[in-house]
Amino acid sequence: MADFRTPLSRVKGLGSARDGTDHFWAQRVTAIANLFMLAFLIYTAISLAGQPLSEVRDYFSSPIVAGLAVLFVLAASYHMRIGMQVIVEDYVHSHGSKTILLLLNTFFCAAVGLISVVAILKLNFGA
Repeated sequence: MADFRTPLSRVKGLGSARDGTDHFWAQRVTAIANLFMLAFLIYTAISLAGQPLSEVRDYFSSPIVAGLAVLFVLAASYHMRIGMQVIVEDYVHSHGSKTILLLLNTFFCAAVGLISVVAILKLNFGA
């Protein structure tokens, strides 16, 4: 089978998109981070189930808990953005539709992440 890449692209490990394996590795790293954070999320959900809002505020007033929650939200939002980007790039063939969907994907994931972080910080600071 013929390899049509240039010698420089073979050395750098870049494919036809000149992007290398950045998305592949980012998707895998965020997936592993999300697995560890999922244990924290399950523990939090089980321990706070049925508790009044004052208990939830007390729990999230800890900087460690709030920090872990923010890290989970950021990792999950980034993971979601990368995953949807790959799907759009693979299955949407119209250039205009692809551009619009990629923009909407980025804005949606950023909005979900930002709203979640603001909610966690409001709980943390007792607002």
